[in-house]
Amino acid sequence: MSIQELIKQQVQENNIVLYMKGTPQFPQCGFSSKAVSILKACGVDGFAAVNVLENPEIRQGIKEFSNWPTIPQLYIKGEFIGGSDIMTEMYENGELQELLATK
Repeated sequence: MSIQELIKQQVQENNIVLYMKGTPQFPQCGFSSKAVSILKACGVDGFAAVNVLENPEIRQGIKEFSNWPTIPQLYIKGEFIGGSDIMTEMYENGELQELLATK
C-alpha cells in the first residue's frame, strides 16, 4: 500500500482525523497543541491522531494529499478542513462546533 493509499484509508475510516506533531497527550508543537485544545473545547473526546514525527513518509505524504504545506491538518468525514489557523477561525465563529455536532 502506498503512503497516499494509507492516508486515504485513515481519512475514510475515521470520522475525525488530526495529523499532528506528537500525540494528543503530548503535542510536540504549539500549533498541534492548539488544534487538540480546540477539538476538546468542541467536546470531541475521541478522534484519530496520527503523529507525523513517527513516519517521515506520512509527514510528507499528507502535505501532498491535501495540497497544504503545514501540519497539523484536520479531516472530518473524509473532508480536509485545514490547519490550526483555520480551526481557530472556524471555532471562533461557531462553524467548527456545528460541523462536529453532526459527526
